[in-house]
Formats: sequence, structure tokens, C-alpha cells
Amino acid sequence: MGDVEELNNEQKEAVLHTDGPLLVVAGAGAGKTRVITYRIKHLIDSGIRPENILAITFTNKAAREMRERVEKLLGAGGTLPTVGTFHSLGANICRAHARALGRTKYFTILDRDESIGLIKEAMRSANVDEKRFEPKKILGAISRAKGDGFSLSEYKAEAGNEFYPKLVAGIWEKYQALVNKAKAFDFDDLLLETVKLLKREPEILKNYQDLFKYILIDEYQDTNTVQYDLARLLAGEKKNLCVVGDVDQSIYSWRGADFENLLRFEQDFPGAKVVLLEENYRSTQTILTAANQVISKNKKRHEKNLFTKNNEGEQISLIANLSELAEADFVASEAKKLIANGEVASNVAVLYRANFQSRVLEEAMLRHNVAYQVLGTRFFERKEVKDVMAYLKAALNDEDYASLARASGTPARGIGKVTLAKIAAGEKDSLPSAMKQKVGELFSTLGQIKLALETKIASEVIKSILMLSGLESSLKKGSEDDLERLENLRELVTLATKYDYLPAPDGILALLEEVALASEQDSLNEKKDGVKLMTVHAAKGLEFNDVFITGLEQDLFPHVGFGESDRDEEEERRLFYVAITRARKKVYLCYAQTRALYGARQVTVPSEFIFDISDDLLEASEHHLNNLPNGGKSYLPDIFF
Repeated sequence: MGDVEELNNEQKEAVLHTDGPLLVVAGAGAGKTRVITYRIKHLIDSGIRPENILAITFTNKAAREMRERVEKLLGAGGTLPTVGTFHSLGANICRAHARALGRTKYFTILDRDESIGLIKEAMRSANVDEKRFEPKKILGAISRAKGDGFSLSEYKAEAGNEFYPKLVAGIWEKYQALVNKAKAFDFDDLLLETVKLLKREPEILKNYQDLFKYILIDEYQDTNTVQYDLARLLAGEKKNLCVVGDVDQSIYSWRGADFENLLRFEQDFPGAKVVLLEENYRSTQTILTAANQVISKNKKRHEKNLFTKNNEGEQISLIANLSELAEADFVASEAKKLIANGEVASNVAVLYRANFQSRVLEEAMLRHNVAYQVLGTRFFERKEVKDVMAYLKAALNDEDYASLARASGTPARGIGKVTLAKIAAGEKDSLPSAMKQKVGELFSTLGQIKLALETKIASEVIKSILMLSGLESSLKKGSEDDLERLENLRELVTLATKYDYLPAPDGILALLEEVALASEQDSLNEKKDGVKLMTVHAAKGLEFNDVFITGLEQDLFPHVGFGESDRDEEEERRLFYVAITRARKKVYLCYAQTRALYGARQVTVPSEFIFDISDDLLEASEHHLNNLPNGGKSYLPDIFF
């Protein structure tokens, strides 16, 4: 296992290159993770110490899979290199140098919901109407600015007197004050503060450059400015930086990713070795030919042509449906047939461009009695899991009043907003004696949890919280839903066991970090069989035997966006390319001839992307509703019959 002779010539070339910058342009399904993991093994076999190797990717799921593959290659028991996400690396550096950043090592990492809560508080403080300016969009603008490397003062200077940027700057100032008061960092601070620290403290930077002598970065086309800066800072003068990526799969410009970082790599690192991986191990040649035809229209890319030694495969099915209801009906009935013919349900995926499309697809799955899972409902977003996390955060960080407020109300203790405001203002002593007792009991509980945190392994800490907080006894006495919540909390104990090898409190800090940095793909870790429903964005990095791509209509896919000027045609085409290349065996392209949007039914035009694929690769058919009362006529105006 792990013999370099198992690789093709191009993969071998990338693996055996040791010193100096290396760019690996890896097409979809071309074995890039294999190249990264084999390269790590080759470096270690060449005498490089594992602790001197850093491998970075973007999601917890990808990092976990990479770590498992590296461990399998190296064999159990040895030292492993550092394998993680950009944000987990940032969190570790921030914790190691917390004092220099004005924090303790127990700082809170705010998840997205907590950040939005503070944005709303900042907006109220600034007298900005939430109905007129959406808090999520305000947070998005701040997040994008931080990802572009802007500090608040730089952003304010850039904003000048322009209305919206000036508004965002004012809210950002109040939001950041709240974040600082809670002794917390938000998701973007983990990287921005890390980069600022390394630029400000040459000695700290040199320590990390000496530690991480060899750096490997996956999905380099998805890096934003701050991630790009962090990679270049750590690579230093040695420039032992290997980046793997594919411009054709760059689909995150709206969150600040800049694929030019990949295109510019050879300028940034003159003399860099470049290896092109074009052999695909996933899909049939029919699927790859279609993907090549689609993406060849884009101008900003590395020229490449995917091929495979797999068989030619089936034609791509193109299905015209009368409406979105007929489309959903076709998808569910066809998925049911695939499963009846022996396909595993979880190997079937239904992809859509916009989240709203999932509703009719879910209804059709229920109607046809097809088990399904919608990607994006994350385990860590469940209320009961967030409640336990609130106890953890409040026990670790006595400035985190948002977590304290949540913990105080679950289970209910009769501690209201006025009392919490007095606690936050340091006026605990002015409380009435009965309330003082309730508050005292809460703080005593948090003190016991803190003791557990400092002395027990991670899973035992979670068990302690369930008992000490009263959550376990409260849920045991509750409804069927409450008992299900208790099951979820017991699952959290199981999840925490993977950190039991770490000493206290490091195991719990690692768990908190995983929770805060979870992505929607992490919901796939829940053992749930069924057809997978998800947006194309969420499908990035995944693969399935059979893939339905739905809503292939002009203005839906490609999407016109909602005043989002950064959604360009090339990115939409890349997104379609990503959708097609998720499939191993069969692709279904589906569109509706009419679709209800915003309450009104509109006649649609098939997506231009369909016409990028040559006719000989397609088999076309039509589908009408066959499974709804009255043939579905009650769902459509008479004009369509």
C-alpha cells in the first residue's frame, strides 16, 4: 500500500518533486487527494519529519478524509503531519498566541448564527432597520472585507461617504466592539488576526516557517486574499509550497475566492514546476466529453481535456418537463426505479441551483415513498446541541454573555433579560435575594462544568454537562420530540469520544472548534440512507453514481442572481461543469417548460448550457405528471392543457 508505482506518470511526477514550488492542475476526478497523500508519504520516506509538513484544505470533511488516508499510508502509531483547514490552523495559531491578540486561550469562536445575533444587536444600537437592511447581507459584506484583508479602519477609509459601505462600516464598528467585549473571534477573524499577527511579529512567523518546512494546499482556486497571504507568509524563502487546484471548479467568488491566485502561481513563484492531471478515474467518457464541451467555452482557465480508461457509458438523458411538479415527479419516480434495480439510494444525488427548488423535490420523494436526505441540515445546528455548546462556552469564557443567556434558559430557571443585563453590567449584587440564589446556582453549575473541563476527557465533560445542567432530567420527562433531542445529545457524547485522546481541556477545545467550523457537507456524516438532495455548491468534492441536475432553465441555471453583480457567466458555467462531473455512471439533465416563481407561473427557456453539449451525447424525452390527482391539472392554469 502506498507504492508510488500505483500512480500514473503525471501523478508520479507531482509526488516525487520534493523541493521548491509545485503547481498541480488537477481536473475533476483526477486523483488529487491521492497525489497529496502520496506526496506526504514520499516526503516522510525521504527523511522529512512529519511535524514539518502542513496540509491544508477547506472543509472539516475533506481534512478528516485526508488525515485518515495519510494515517492508512503511514501506518498506525507514528507521528502524523498537521492536516486541517485554513480556519483550524488560524484557530490554533490564535490560541497559541492569545495573549498577544488580547484574548485568553479559551476565547469563543462565534458560529454564523451567533455572529448574526451580534450584527442585529449592533444594528439596533446604530438605529438601522433590520427590515430594510438584511443582517445576513451586512455580515456578508463584513466577512468579504475581512477575507480581502481589510481591517475596520482600512474599510472605513475606503468607504468614504458612499452610503452602503459607510453604513456597513458603522455597524462593523459596533459589531466588532461586541465581539471584543465577549473575548471572542468570528469565523473571519481567525484568519485575519493570524495574518496580522504573523506580519507584525517576525519571530512568531519564523517559528512557524521553521516548523512547517513543507506546505501542501488543496483547492487552491478557492483561496481568498487572506488565505493567499497566509500561504505565502508560511512558505517564506524556502518556497516549498505545493498547491493543487482547478480553475474549472472555482465556484465561490461570491464568498471572496479568487481563482486568479491559481492562475498567478507561476508569476508568484518563478520556476515553479507545473503538472497537469487530466486522467479521470470517476466518470464515463460520455460524461467527460460533455463536461469538456461545456467548460471549453470559458476563457480564464488552464487548457486541459479530461479523459478516462473507463467505458464509454450511457448517453446523458435530457428530460423536458411541463412544470417543476412534473420535473420533481420524474426525478422521484426515476430514482425509485434506480433503487428497485439495485442502486444504493445514497449513490443517487439530486442537484439544484437554488435552495427554494428543494421543496417540490422533497414533496415528490415523499409521494413516491423514496427515502431522502437534504444536505445542509447540520447536526451542530440543532437547538439541543447549541444548548450544550452554550454551557461549554460560558464555563470557559466568563465574558461570553450570549452563551450565558442561552445556558440560563435551558432548562428554564426563571432568569430573565433584566437580570442578565445586570449580570453583564457587573451589578449581580443589586439583585433581589431570591434571584441572587437562582443566579448563584447557575454560576455554581458553570463552575462545576469548568472543573470538569479542566480535569476530564471530552466525552466525560459532555456527560457532566447533561447531568449538571439539568438538561438530561428535563428532556427525559418531556415529549417524544424531547426524547429524540436527548438521543442527539447522547450522539454528541459519542462524537466527543474521538477527542478523548487529547488531555483536558484540549479535547473540548478541539470539539468546540469542529462545531464552530462545520460546513454543510458535515451533515453527510450522519448515518442516513436515502437519495441526497443538495445545491450544486454543496456537492463540490462529492461523487455519486447517478446525478439529476434540475432546473436547467435560463435565468435559473445559469442564475441571474438577485442584483449580485459578481455572478458571472463563466462562474455559472464552472458550476454546471462541477455538477456534471459529480457523476460516475449516469447524468440526467432536467428542465421545466413552466415554473412558478414568486407566486406567478412563467414560461421558461431551456438553459444555454444544454446547447453546449453535442446531440450525439444526449437522449431526449418528455415527462408529464402521471402520479398526481387529475394528472396534476389542479396545479396549473387551464392555458397549459
